[in-house]
Amino acid sequence: MAALVGPREYSLEPQRHPSLRINAKEPFNAEPPRAALVSSYITPVDLFFKRNHGPIPIVSDIDRYRVSVGGLVGKSIHLSMADIRKLPKYTVTATLQCAGNRRTAMSKRRKVRGVGWDVCALGNAIWGGARLCDVLELVGISKNSSATVNGGKHVEFISVDMCVEENGGPYKASIPLRQATNPDAEVLLAYEMNGEVINRDHGYPLRAVVPGVIGARSVKWLDSIKIIKEECQGFFMQKDYKMFPPIVDWHNIIWPTRKPQMDFPVQSAICSLNDDDVVDSNKITVTGYAVSGGGRGIERADISVDGGKTWFEARRQQKPGDRWAWVLFSADVEVPADAEIVAKAVDSAANVQPEDVGTIWNLRGILNTSWHRVRARRTPRRSAAGLGHPRL
Repeated sequence: MAALVGPREYSLEPQRHPSLRINAKEPFNAEPPRAALVSSYITPVDLFFKRNHGPIPIVSDIDRYRVSVGGLVGKSIHLSMADIRKLPKYTVTATLQCAGNRRTAMSKRRKVRGVGWDVCALGNAIWGGARLCDVLELVGISKNSSATVNGGKHVEFISVDMCVEENGGPYKASIPLRQATNPDAEVLLAYEMNGEVINRDHGYPLRAVVPGVIGARSVKWLDSIKIIKEECQGFFMQKDYKMFPPIVDWHNIIWPTRKPQMDFPVQSAICSLNDDDVVDSNKITVTGYAVSGGGRGIERADISVDGGKTWFEARRQQKPGDRWAWVLFSADVEVPADAEIVAKAVDSAANVQPEDVGTIWNLRGILNTSWHRVRARRTPRRSAAGLGHPRL
């Protein structure tokens, strides 16, 4: 029996936090409540969103676990966790975000297919492990390489989890070799999350963490790493997580006409209020998050209380140097009796969120980065005359 296996049924799933909003039970997909998500700059492991495509893999014997590294290289190797821990350890604070974050709102405009995520399919963690570029040096690939002598140009991560979409085969995805070998890209083979051994839900014993890229490329439960000539031909690279225009639907889709999505665009959401909420004061504090992919920082988070007619800038919180991490924002606002509160962010490349979800609608409901809108209504004040007197 292999040391790391992907079960075919769900009887051995790990325990999860009771506050999680469950969007799908099998496979398990869940996100935290809005307010809980932004209560901490570093997302607690239990409240970090869970995105799965099959039953959670099981490690039977960690001492026998090996991840293979091979493909279009001069030699192949098999690394134990002890081998990986001997390499220099790096920590990277990075926000991982599911490409389907905020899908539910897009589906309200026009139906899409996929897990119905609210605004919390992301989290910010401190990942610890070995740099992928250091691991690849063990098979003769120098840092900042774009190709191997054998023609390899991509690095494929292969898991052990069993996915229906892969006809029961493993989940897999790839990134360009030039990104994998670039120390500044800070791609990790992570074995720690927030200073503790990474747990089963998040990839124990070893996962890829690709900062600034949609979460679908940060493959969990690694079985092998292969250097390949072309990008991965797996389902989730070739027939999912691609951005199509609104005119394309399931009857006329041609998958090869679009490249696999990598970086995620600038994004923000309000987390202190639900979509339609009641407040008891005309002065409230609006809080939420903003994040952009590719290492682009957040230049501004803007808030409106009149549906986007006028704007002001929110305060931003981020640890200096955390270029892969989100920004948490807050703003003290005065709201009218019936307010449409809107958030939008601008990143360091001056990219700004689109106003209308209809302009970015796509059949899979990915990358909903439109302005985030919530409704806030004030609780009506009861007059003294209306209170009356208690009967004796």
